[in-house]
Amino acid sequence: MDEPLIEAKGLKKHFLAEKKTFIDSIMKTQLPVVKAVDGVDLAIAEGEVVALVGESGSGKTTLGRLLLSLESPTGGDIYFQGNKLDNKKTLGDLRKNVQMVFQNPADSLDPRMPIRAIVTEALSGMGLSREEIEDRFRRALSLVGLDPGTFAERRARDLSGGQKQRIAVARAIIANPKFVVLDEPTSALDASVQGQVLNLLSDLQGKLKLTYLLITHNIGVARYISTRTAVMYAGKITELGPTKEILNHPKHPYTAALFQAVPDIRRKQLIPPVGEVPSLVDLPVGCRYNTRCPLVKEKCRVSEPPLIVSGKVEVACWLYE
Repeated sequence: MDEPLIEAKGLKKHFLAEKKTFIDSIMKTQLPVVKAVDGVDLAIAEGEVVALVGESGSGKTTLGRLLLSLESPTGGDIYFQGNKLDNKKTLGDLRKNVQMVFQNPADSLDPRMPIRAIVTEALSGMGLSREEIEDRFRRALSLVGLDPGTFAERRARDLSGGQKQRIAVARAIIANPKFVVLDEPTSALDASVQGQVLNLLSDLQGKLKLTYLLITHNIGVARYISTRTAVMYAGKITELGPTKEILNHPKHPYTAALFQAVPDIRRKQLIPPVGEVPSLVDLPVGCRYNTRCPLVKEKCRVSEPPLIVSGKVEVACWLYE
């Protein structure tokens, strides 16, 4: 892989499961901890599209927010363009070059603001003239397939779901970022619109040389625009490799289970993964998937597997040691 644009090493994010009270502080009570992200290594090269897939509650969105410095890590390190994010300068450099497209555009757009104000908000503090801001606004809307003259003074509340998501994408690209986190960008849209938005994101990635982290619970979405796929389960990455390889030959039992739940013309019945995602407060000993895995063996219940190289992929499973 080329030199990473952004990289996580041993990244962790732990939250207190409940609010700490004054009495807890005095008594030094050990409160339960949610291990949302618990030791993730992930490197993303410039111009790459990495899909991050897994069920709800696996830690995908938290990982995305950590990479954008919207959350502070509990442990581990993040590097952007080779520089460790450990001071104001490196954090400032990161924030100038990253953006996020949120899951539900209806929640992320102010319904009362004009579209021009929503999209150009990302340019505040950049010292641009009014003419430069207007030029960037018109270009951003044109790139997402909307007419600037028609939409400039409209309100988000008056737009369709697909139009709102296009506005959200325009807001993300107007500041010329290098890295964009797409958090379930199609899950709130009608099926007929989802393909249009995925095609738009793919076109923009090529035209603007963007680097994407595409977060999705649907492993089938990864096939459309990603070059690599990382499968996340209970705060850790369980499989990582080229998207085509993982789609055609899933190695981890969890990845295979996710595929059984994806609609396919060759299958008559969808089979969702059995069991429930374990509590991030009380994780299983050993492999985190061992309570649901049909191929579990004794070692899986006592020892947590690292990512093991198997062919073109890395997989956290003792079957491949």
